[in-house]
Amino acid sequence: MDLQNPTTVFNFSIAILLISWLVWWIKQSNKKTLPLPPGPRGLPLIGNLPFIEPDLHRYFEKLAKIYGPIMKLKLGNKLCIVLNSPSVVKEVLKDKDIIFANHDKLAGAELITYGGSDIVWSPYGAEWRMLRKVSVHDFLNNTTLEAGRAFRRTEIRRMVNNIYVKVENPVNVGEQITQAIFNTMTSVLWGGTLQGKEDTSVASEFQQVLGEIVDLLGRPNISDLFPILAKFDLQGVERNMKRLMSWFDRIFDNLLDQRMKMDKEARETKGVTKDFLDILLQLKNGADPKMVLTMSHIKALLLDLAVGGTETTSTTSEWAMTELMTHPKIITEVQEELEAVVGKDNIVEEWHLPKLHYLEGVVKEILRLHPGLPLLIPHMPSQSCDVGGYHIPKGSRIFINVWAIHRDPSLWENPLEFKPERWFSPKNANLDLNGSDFRYFPFGSGRRICAGLSLAERMLTYVLATLLHSFDWRLPEGAKLDHEDKFGLVLKKANPLIVIPTPRLSKPELYNA
Repeated sequence: MDLQNPTTVFNFSIAILLISWLVWWIKQSNKKTLPLPPGPRGLPLIGNLPFIEPDLHRYFEKLAKIYGPIMKLKLGNKLCIVLNSPSVVKEVLKDKDIIFANHDKLAGAELITYGGSDIVWSPYGAEWRMLRKVSVHDFLNNTTLEAGRAFRRTEIRRMVNNIYVKVENPVNVGEQITQAIFNTMTSVLWGGTLQGKEDTSVASEFQQVLGEIVDLLGRPNISDLFPILAKFDLQGVERNMKRLMSWFDRIFDNLLDQRMKMDKEARETKGVTKDFLDILLQLKNGADPKMVLTMSHIKALLLDLAVGGTETTSTTSEWAMTELMTHPKIITEVQEELEAVVGKDNIVEEWHLPKLHYLEGVVKEILRLHPGLPLLIPHMPSQSCDVGGYHIPKGSRIFINVWAIHRDPSLWENPLEFKPERWFSPKNANLDLNGSDFRYFPFGSGRRICAGLSLAERMLTYVLATLLHSFDWRLPEGAKLDHEDKFGLVLKKANPLIVIPTPRLSKPELYNA
């Protein structure tokens, strides 16, 4: 072969490329591609949409008994993969955590989070790591949680006083809990003031708007299932989100303007405790090039924590009171422990909580039966991969049915029974809320585990301890307890819990705010 001849060299190179391509093609042809997971057959274009049931957590649980621990559904143009067992969840949230580190962003979430500038919907990467660090390490750390005790104590005492003035009368306990937790969250986030003063009407509207956001995010949206139709916004989800976004912008811009006008020395002179907004503004104005926070980041993080901290914790607290009212013997156990640790001549303080071991079992059991987010927040693989022996395409929506796993009879003895004692058995004693065991992960697991886990656990325990220590509770005459839920991003009670409180502390002054 004449390698000096350019034509010969060119022909030789082409031959090598053709042979290489042929070898690659043969290998790809012989390579076995795993099948997609099994699942119910759907219709052309719309898939399984006509057949899904409103309570998705129960519907997915029912289908899992037919199709197994991992299955698929086609909802419009979206391929959805549902995980129903610890083994496949472990593959997704631990073994292949980086691949599944993104949440599948919803059209409504994009609008309400300033384009995904928050910790929940921001894609995995440098920006998300910065936001996670700001939220967890700079705000939700042990030091700042301890510093927030005074805020929490003030609002819990105010809740007790509000209930005390209604003793022997029916009380919507969920409303009382929600108000206390909302006030606590806004206090630690931005000092609890809106528009420069304690405006009750604005605070009430703010709370109502938070609930509306959660309802919209939990509503199936045609724009997410058929992206080609997104510009028409057929259900008005994006239109409503824009309206809510405009409301928040007005409130947050006013709040930020007010705060930025306040000199740091003036705040310190007045003895104002540093809140999350102070931390965020300090980081924004800092010189660290790795911590480039924008105003959109700040507003999105404030909204994230206000929604997450209020909605899930208050909902779980109301479920807890419902379960306890159903099991009066368990209430007696909790109250006996409270009398031994706190006494009827004192009020519950946060430093009592680590000593309330039986109540700890109650909290764990509530989170097992009633995890705040029954399907967590859907994940999305950044590349195609294999899970559980099946092929999972890039961009699929991954539902993790934590609600069904927590009630799986192959994993839990008498799974539908509310039984705090199960947490003291050797089999379950080491299970915690950190998502390390995929039989029990109410706050998720891996990189996207709930950032506010420690605060939520503390608030839930504090609220329950205080309500059960301060009052006895009974149903109004003729009323019946119900456990009916209403599916959404957060699994709420369908009907509010109405109960009658009776004081049980030794002195009336212990009920003062």
